[in-house]
Formats: sequence, C-alpha cells, structure tokens
Amino acid sequence: QVRLVESGGGSVQAGGSLRLACAASGYSDSRRCLGWFRQIPGKEREGVAYIYTPDGSTYISDSVRGRFTGSQDNAKNTVYLQMNSLKPEDTATYYCAIGSRWLASPCAAGSSHYIDWGQGTQVTVSS
Repeated sequence: QVRLVESGGGSVQAGGSLRLACAASGYSDSRRCLGWFRQIPGKEREGVAYIYTPDGSTYISDSVRGRFTGSQDNAKNTVYLQMNSLKPEDTATYYCAIGSRWLASPCAAGSSHYIDWGQGTQVTVSS
C-alpha cells in the first residue's frame, strides 16, 4: 500500500524559508517520479517540482524557479522541497504525489500523471 506523508509546513514571514519533506513507502520501483503540488481553495492544483528518483534530477516550475529546489534522500525514501524567499502568494496546501508506472525523465508535469497523494501540509506566508 502506497503511503506518502508530508511534513514541514507552517507559518513564516515573507522572505523566510521552509523545507517540506515527503516520506514515501509501499510503492514499486517502476514508479519513478515524485511531484510536489500546491493548491489554494477554489483553484486548480499547481505542480511546482518533480523529482526523477533514479538519478534525482528535478524539474522546477517557472512560477517558483530560483526560489524552490527539490532533492531526495534515497536511504530515507524521502523527497524534499526547499522553499526560499517565500512570498504571500506561496500560501497554499502542499502535497506530494507519486506518478504512474514507467514515467521517464523529465517527469511528466500535471496532476493527471500522479496517482497516489499525501494528505498535504499547510504553508502560510505572511507579509
């Protein structure tokens, strides 16, 4: 059974940093892409980072590039989203998700390719 557990959310002032973690378990090696998404109530879920786990290569969306980075710790089966220079518009619930089988690098963008989701962690950035 696939399990994804996010942690690290919280409240921070603009310009601050947070690091989100997603501990993943129960998935087959054929599922190679882990994505970070965020969602504001009433808006569509937005992908912000995708990590190809065989080599750790990461794609960052244009909206957060230069401020957010993705990484992984294979020994812990955990992926991270480092968020720097946070802005109030980054306020959202952040989710990690694992892609369908046999996705290749660069990982497919878009939530339709991601099958299992964590419960989300709230990030609030105040001005």
